[in-house]
This record gives sequence, C-alpha cells and structure tokens, in this order.
Amino acid sequence: MLKSLHIENYALIRQSDIDFGHGFVAITGETGAGKSIMLGALGLLLGQKSDAKTLHDPERKCVVEALLDISRLDLRPLFDDNDVDYADDGQLIIRREVLPSAKSRAFVNDTPVGVSFLRQLGNAIIDIHSQHATLLLGDSNFQTSLIDSIAANGDLLADYRSEYKCYSQLKRQLEQLTNEEQQNRRDYDYNKFLYDELASADLREGEQEELEEESTLLANAEGIKQSLSQMIELCDGEGDSALSRLNACKSLIAKLSPINPQFQSLHERIDSTLIELRDIESTIEEINDNTTFSPQRQEEVDERLSLIYKLQKKHGADSVQALLRLQEELDRKLQDIDSSEERIHEVMEQVDASYKRLQKLGEQLTENRQKGARQLEQDIAPLFADLGMAGATLKADVGSSTEYSATGCNHITLLFNANKGGELRELSKVASGGEMSRLMLAIKSLTARSGLLPTIILDEIDTGISGDISVKVGRIMRRMADTMQVIAITHLPQIAARADSHYKVYKDDSQGVTASNIRMLSHDERIHEIASMLSSEPPSEAALQTAKELMES
Repeated sequence: MLKSLHIENYALIRQSDIDFGHGFVAITGETGAGKSIMLGALGLLLGQKSDAKTLHDPERKCVVEALLDISRLDLRPLFDDNDVDYADDGQLIIRREVLPSAKSRAFVNDTPVGVSFLRQLGNAIIDIHSQHATLLLGDSNFQTSLIDSIAANGDLLADYRSEYKCYSQLKRQLEQLTNEEQQNRRDYDYNKFLYDELASADLREGEQEELEEESTLLANAEGIKQSLSQMIELCDGEGDSALSRLNACKSLIAKLSPINPQFQSLHERIDSTLIELRDIESTIEEINDNTTFSPQRQEEVDERLSLIYKLQKKHGADSVQALLRLQEELDRKLQDIDSSEERIHEVMEQVDASYKRLQKLGEQLTENRQKGARQLEQDIAPLFADLGMAGATLKADVGSSTEYSATGCNHITLLFNANKGGELRELSKVASGGEMSRLMLAIKSLTARSGLLPTIILDEIDTGISGDISVKVGRIMRRMADTMQVIAITHLPQIAARADSHYKVYKDDSQGVTASNIRMLSHDERIHEIASMLSSEPPSEAALQTAKELMES
C-alpha cells in the first residue's frame, strides 16, 4: 500500500507531500492541473527514465520519495537476491533523485540500487493503468498473462519456463556438437595427414637449440681444433711452454720461502696456479679430442634442422614446443571424432527426456488455461451488466500448437461481441474505446480478488462512460478496494463520491509562478468539488444537493 509520497522540484510541483489512506482513493482536478505530473513523479520511483528537463528549478535536484507497506507481499527473496536491506516490519522507502546534470540515483531502504531493480520492485508493488493501457487487451502476451493469473498458473509456469530453458540449452548444445562433429569429419583426412607428419618427425623439446649449437660447432670444427692444438702446445709443449715457465718460477720461489713468509705465500699461489693451468689444459685436450670434423654428421644435423624449420613455417610456429602443442591438439581432434558420436547420442537422450517433461508441463498449462478461460467467461459475464453491456459476450479461445515457446504451446485470443446474439470476433478489431475501458476495468476487478497487488492506480480508466454506468463503475472500484488499495484519477463525480478519501490537484500562481499542488479534501470540500464536477464553478444549489446524495448513497 502506498502510504505517502513526497515530490520536490518536479515539473510544475515545487514541493508536495501526500499522505494516502486505505481503500479507495479518488484524485480529481481540472484538465492540465497536474494529475499526470504526479503519475510521472511516481513513475520515477518505479524505474522510468529520468530527464533533467522535468526539473521545476533547473539549478536544484529533483527528489521523489515514497513510503509503502509491503508486509502482505513475499518480496524478501527479491531483496536478498539484489543484496538490498529488507525491513522486517514490511515498511519500504523508495527514493529517486535527479540532478541538474540529468544523472539520477536511487535508494531502497537507504541502499543504493540500479534502475533495473526499481523496475522489478515496481512491477511487484504498484500497477499503474493509464488510458492507453487498454490497448494491451489486444496483445496476445497480455491475454495469456491474464488467463494464467486467473488460472493461478504461477508455480506451474515457473516450472515450465525452467524446463524450457533447460530444453533450449540442450538443443543448442546438441546443434553445436553436431556441427562440430560434421566439421571434424570434413577435416579428418587433412588433420590426420598433419598429425602423421608431426608424429613421424618425432620431435622433442629442446632439440632445436641442441642441433643449432652442434651445427655451429661442426661448421667451425677445423678452426676450433687448430686453435685448441695451439693452446695445448702453449700450455705444455716442448720448449718454452707456460707450464715449464711456471714450474721454473715455482723452483726459484721455493728457495726463498724460508727467508720470509711473503715468499712462502707466493710459492703457494704459484702452486695453485699450476694446478688450475693443468686442469685447463686437460679440459682443452678433452674438447679437442671430442671435436671432429664430420661432413656426414653435418649433413644429418642440417637435414634435421631443415625439417624443423619447414614444419615451423608451415604451421606458423616459432618453436618445437609450439609444434608439439599442435600435435597434441590434432590428436585430440582425431580422438574427438571417435567419441563425438557417443556424446551426441548422450545429449540426444537428454533432449528427448527434457522434451517429454516440457510436453507434460505444457499439457498441464493448456488444461489449466482452458479452465481459466471458462472461469474468466463465467466471472466477467455478471460484470457486463454492471458496466452497461448486458448483451456483451467475452470468450477466451485457447489454441494449442506442437511448437513450444517460453510461455507454453498456446495462443490465446479474446473474442468479443457487444450485442446479444452477434458474432464473436477478435476483441481488438470490434471493441470501441469505451468498451475497451470498461472491459479492462472488469478484468482488473477480477484479478484484484487475488490480492497479489497491494496498490492499483487507475488513470481515467472511466473514459467513455457516463450517467448510470459511471455509478456502477464506482461501485466496482469500491469493491476492488476491499482487497487492495485503489487510487483512481477520475473526471466523473459519481466515481469520486464512492471513494474513502478524496484529493484535488490544482494550480497555484499566487507566488508569481504557476505550480501544481495536491491536497486532501474535507467532507464539505468534497461535496463542493463533486458539485463543481456536476455543473460549474461556483456550483448551483441543485448540484450541491446532488453531490450530497451521491456521497450518502
């Protein structure tokens, strides 16, 4: 239930605070007084797009805030899913601010939220029905939702949609697997050739680097051996070699060692150098012995490297490791072909099982919708008499199909005839604007019985009716208010008189700038307002008397 609404700096409203009551609330006012402005401000709280052009003072921000009681609704899961604080007492505060820059921000129970959450929340707490919403009566989706509401298909439809989602995902998976399997089979021979080529190359990690190093050594083998031989000769060859000279130094310093510790230290260092030099010579000899010039080995290495380079160029690879990864990928693709048929068969069984479950749920939906359609026809017939359409007939045709969608396998069409004994035809093609308005009101009154919505706002849904029919429409709205809060923006005095509380929207230019205001009327003020709606301003005595009678009836 909408308890209060605060509007600040929005369109023609400088600031307005409205406390709404329970039951049936009527809002009246002259055309252009600003009734639609109030709905626009409320729409901001329900997630509608913001616009800086609507700011009354473009230098200040716009603020719209509402206090609601949602204790009758089970909305805690919605709050938990969006990580928004939920008040245990069921009190809900929604606040929307629009800055002069056109940026907006929203808060629910002081928690910042996005516009998408406002829309979800708004759909659950308030139903705003405008004059143009009667066009929905001709929409197939609306007609299906209507029948589902009457048939209480909520849980069943949720199960169906869950299964439909599963079925659709499995079908997409099966299609993807089938396409991949077909593509893999088309590529099988080529992939097998590539794999065999790589496998026969018998590549191993690090091989390229080793071969390139060996190729360089082989290419320079003669020069390397010549240099190594010269080094060996210099270290320990006949005559004046490094080792012989160092040995001579060692003998000389040995004689001086007893004289001074410094000479002893030099003797030890020379001895250590001799050991290192002999080790160097040994290593050089080992390398020299292992270095051979072999044209045959050179050819083998070059051929191996040539194969590696060729494979790298062919596959756009920069290393042997990349070629080995490609080989593994090709092997996986070849193996996938062998296992894909088994996987496809497995998914096909899952698709069939899901389809059977979907079919069963669809059949149950169809059965429920057929019952709901008969219930709608039965329940709405008495309302036609109250709405001045005693000879009218409404029929909900529930068609079935083998094709399944997110809403089932039915196409629902509302058929209508305004005159007794006439031919039933598609509602959107035969009903007048006034008939559509009355039909929508009748439908709203039926769905109101469920108590699923705490508040419904009817924006001049009474368009196109007058006289005695407007009295009956007022009674219907009054009955709706027994199970929910009904706020009706109306231009009919017969309807306003039925309300539990009455608000008037009016313009005020006393401060030099036109502004819209709204206030609750007292009993006497209501009589005066209803009388003015019946005649003119100021109202006649006859109009005032009629207004009193309407209020008392």
